[in-house]
Amino acid sequence: MKRITLIIIAMLLSVATFAQTTFDTDFTQTKVMKISGKTTPKEGHLTFDGNDQLNMTYSVPKGDYFIIEGNKVKINLDGKKADLDAEKVKTVQLQRSTLLNCLSGNWEQAAEDNNADVTVTEEDGLKTVSIVARGKVPRGGYNSVLLTYRLSDGVLVEMVLEESIGIINTYKLK
Repeated sequence: MKRITLIIIAMLLSVATFAQTTFDTDFTQTKVMKISGKTTPKEGHLTFDGNDQLNMTYSVPKGDYFIIEGNKVKINLDGKKADLDAEKVKTVQLQRSTLLNCLSGNWEQAAEDNNADVTVTEEDGLKTVSIVARGKVPRGGYNSVLLTYRLSDGVLVEMVLEESIGIINTYKLK
C-alpha cells in the first residue's frame, strides 16, 4: 500500500511541546513532490485530545480526513480510503507513533524510532526542534521533521516533514 503521508501532517499540530496538551485549530498544508515539483495546497481543521485521538478534517479538498483513534487509523485522502490497524501494519505503526510522540513533546522517542538525532534551538522568539535521520530511514519513517513553536505560548506554528519517498509536507497553524 502506498505510504500514508498525512500521518505526518498531524505532527504539525504538536502544540503539546510546552504545557498545552489539547488543541482545536485550523491548518494549511502544502504538499510538494520533489521529483516533479508538483505542489498541492490543502486546508482543514484539526483537533487533538492530548493522548491518542486526532481528527484532521479537510475543507480543501472537501471530504478528505485523517483520523487516529487509539491504534486505528482512518484515512480518506486524495480519493484513497483506508481503515488501518497500526498494530498489524508496521509502517502505519511507525508513522502513528512518530506523530503522537511529536504531538506529546516526546521528540527523543520519535528520533529513536526513526534512527534520527534531535536538535533544539531558540532564536527570535521561536523554538525549533529538528529531527534528522542519521542514515537509512526505517520503512515508513521520515528523513527529517522540523517543528517551529512560538516561545511566548508554546504553540506550534509550522511543521515540515520530509518523507524518504520524496514528498515534503509543510503544515502551518492559522
